[in-house]
Amino acid sequence: TLFPYTTLFRSRMNAWLSQHRAALASAFRRLWSTPLNTLLSLLVIGIALTLPGFGYVLLDNLRDLGSNASGVQQISLFMNLDAGKKDVGEIESRLRQAATGKWHFVPKEDALKRMQASEGMAEIVASLPRNPLPDAFIVEPTNSEPEALEILRKEIAGWPKVAHVQLDSAWVKRFDAFLKLAKLALWMLAGIFAAGLVAVTFNTIRLQVLAQAAEIEVARMIGATDAFIHRPFYYFGALQGALGGLLAAGLVIGALYLLAEPVGYLAALYGGSFSLRVPGIIEVAALAGAGALLGWIGAQLSVSLSLRKFD
Repeated sequence: TLFPYTTLFRSRMNAWLSQHRAALASAFRRLWSTPLNTLLSLLVIGIALTLPGFGYVLLDNLRDLGSNASGVQQISLFMNLDAGKKDVGEIESRLRQAATGKWHFVPKEDALKRMQASEGMAEIVASLPRNPLPDAFIVEPTNSEPEALEILRKEIAGWPKVAHVQLDSAWVKRFDAFLKLAKLALWMLAGIFAAGLVAVTFNTIRLQVLAQAAEIEVARMIGATDAFIHRPFYYFGALQGALGGLLAAGLVIGALYLLAEPVGYLAALYGGSFSLRVPGIIEVAALAGAGALLGWIGAQLSVSLSLRKFD
């Protein structure tokens, strides 16, 4: 008894898919029929998406650079000079219970040897009557948020036989505030360029609607639905936006490859190593998807307003 309904569903689904395939093919033909206009439109869209895309990747690399910077996420815990092995074991037990992240113990003997190995410090260390350095722990917390680091610092400072807890929280707070401000500026820039991209698509679709006014009139006269008439323009806007997004991703990756060597050389001058992270498949797909969405919005607005005179 379900066979007629199944057949009807399949036929309607096939008809729906064929209509969408035809609309997509029509969008491709329109793009290919005017290569110069298409190229110029894609360049405008690509540049509009490149700036926020590059800003996002740059902030992501800055966040990685800040996370990898020496001492930024470290809390140095210094014991009292009279602390013994039992006190050190107590601190180790508290660190395990707190589950703060990674940590390692630095005995005062090792700290003295490192100081003695430093340039110009051997004679000074040799003249000391005894080791003035305390035992220490270097803690690398899992949560690197400034507020969480400050709370952890205060907690550790209250533990027994802890003389001093060092955290460059001011630097961390400044860096975090800079990232938040840069992220807000990036969102504002992205909003401005998104509006520009919608405007470009709006104008492109409007010109196409006016150029095909006679065809649209004939389609209306023979009973074509609004969805049938609108669909090719929607696909055209989305396809144009997606291609512009892919172009923007290519420009961002190219710029990062050009900057990779100078950035690596600069990091080496400061005694470190850092390499720029290029966008992955997910970021590229997100940029293309954002372009497609904005193109579809511009096409929908343009078609809705431009076809009112045909009603």
